[in-house]
Amino acid sequence: MSESNTPPGMELTLRTLAMPADANPAGDIFGGWVMSQMDLAAAVRADERARGRTATVAVHEIVFRKPVKIGDTLCVYTKIEKVGRSSITLKIESWARRHYDQTREMVTEAVFVMVALDQDGKPRPVDSQA
Repeated sequence: MSESNTPPGMELTLRTLAMPADANPAGDIFGGWVMSQMDLAAAVRADERARGRTATVAVHEIVFRKPVKIGDTLCVYTKIEKVGRSSITLKIESWARRHYDQTREMVTEAVFVMVALDQDGKPRPVDSQA
């Protein structure tokens, strides 16, 4: 996969650098940090689609395939799989661009479910025409 390519049907939503503060003593990045980056990307994409505030209500099928290392660039891609009355289901893939050799590998994947919220924090309908 070249730098300019994205997984089919997906959109690059977040890109960040894995830093030493996010690692365990072996130099692998904690899975919770990767998951939090995926959650941020899900929120960005869902907020855009819902045209307002959303919140994470579920994470399904998260699979940590390969470790992320200090210095890797984590690229998080999103795809809207389904829009319900108030929910948005997204497929999320995280890819690491390796720091030393510039190769790219899928490291984590999951399905996130976000719900659109009104000003009072209650579920609200998502515009089906957006």
